[in-house]
Amino acid sequence: MKVILLKDISGKGEVGEVMEVSQGYAKNFLLPQGLALVATPATIKEAESRIEKKRALEFVDQAKLVELAKQIEGTEIHLQARIGVEDRLFGSITAADIAEELSQIICRSEPEAKNLIDKKNIDMDKPLRQAGNYEVIVKLAKDIKSRIRVIVEQENK
Repeated sequence: MKVILLKDISGKGEVGEVMEVSQGYAKNFLLPQGLALVATPATIKEAESRIEKKRALEFVDQAKLVELAKQIEGTEIHLQARIGVEDRLFGSITAADIAEELSQIICRSEPEAKNLIDKKNIDMDKPLRQAGNYEVIVKLAKDIKSRIRVIVEQENK
């Protein structure tokens, strides 16, 4: 049975590829999951237009992410926490804390960018447990990264 793939399937093919698969594989897996369409001249045209729209959106999204990365680059985030002996924190500063603060800073200038920063985007080996200055990498996409400075200081009482 000939199908056209709507999504990349590892080991099988890429988006837009027309391929021959067994009828059972197509009917039981590819078609119900929305991963492929039966290849007819009409569906091939429809799939090509879908793919073209998706690529155009990805290009626009990529451009927005590059602009956002430039905007974020070098940003300083000041986080306050209770500090004890030898500048150790009571608790820790996590990637979620940094993402939340960065999102608030970005939203002041660009409200639609609020949901682009998530704790998964913050590249940290472990939570911050001491006061001081830290350089943290924000990964917006596979190849789009920015460096920010996180400053952990004593909480004002």
